[in-house]
Amino acid sequence: MHHHGKGVLRLTWEIFNIIGTIAFAISGAIVAMEEEYDILGVYILGLATAFGGGAIRNLLIGVPVSALWDQGLLFLLAIIIITLVFSFPLGALKHWKRWGTFTDAIGLSAFAIQGSLYATSMNHPISAIIIAALLTGSGGGVIRDLLAGRKPALLTGDIYGVWAMLAGLAIGLGFINETWGLYLVFVAVILLRMLTVQYNWHLPYRSLKEDRSSSFSQNSGM
Repeated sequence: MHHHGKGVLRLTWEIFNIIGTIAFAISGAIVAMEEEYDILGVYILGLATAFGGGAIRNLLIGVPVSALWDQGLLFLLAIIIITLVFSFPLGALKHWKRWGTFTDAIGLSAFAIQGSLYATSMNHPISAIIIAALLTGSGGGVIRDLLAGRKPALLTGDIYGVWAMLAGLAIGLGFINETWGLYLVFVAVILLRMLTVQYNWHLPYRSLKEDRSSSFSQNSGM
C-alpha cells in the first residue's frame, strides 16, 4: 500500500472503531436493562461490551492491552451513549430486542473488519487475521453475555462468528483493500447477521442432554 492508502486506511479503521464502540455500548446497555441491572451495572456492561473485543484482540496480536487507555474520547463517547440509552423513554424501549440485535450486528461487523485490518497491518499470518476478526467482532458480545449470566450466542450455534471469520479471510487474503470494498463487507456482514437472526440459521450442534436421547431411542424403537 502506498502512503496515501495508509492514511485512508487509518481513517477507515478509526471510523469502524467508532461505529463498533457506539453499537456495542448500546447493545451492552440494552442487555443490562433487560436483566434489570442498576445504573452502575448498565455502565459497566455497556463499557465492557464496547471495549472487551478490542482488549482480547490486543492480547492476541501483541498490542499492549493498555493501548485501550489511549481511547479517552471513545470512552467519553461510550459513556454519553449509555447515558442516553438509560434515559430513553420507556415507550421506545419496547423495540429493544430488535435494536439490540441490530446494534450487535453493526458492532460485530465493524470490529471484525477493524480487527482484520489491524492484524493485516502487523503482517500476521492468515490464521491470526481470521481469529482477530472473530474475537474482535464477538469478544465484546461474549463478555456481555457472560456478565449478564447468559450463554454466549457465539458458542451456542449462532452462525455469526462465521461471518466475522469470512470477513477476516477476505481482508487477510487481500481480496479487499479498497475503502469502498471494506464498507461493502461491513454492510454484507450486518445483512448476513440480521438474516441469521431472522431465519434462525444455526451451526450444527449435538446435545448431550439425557431426555433428548431417550426420547430418540424410544422413537427409533417404534
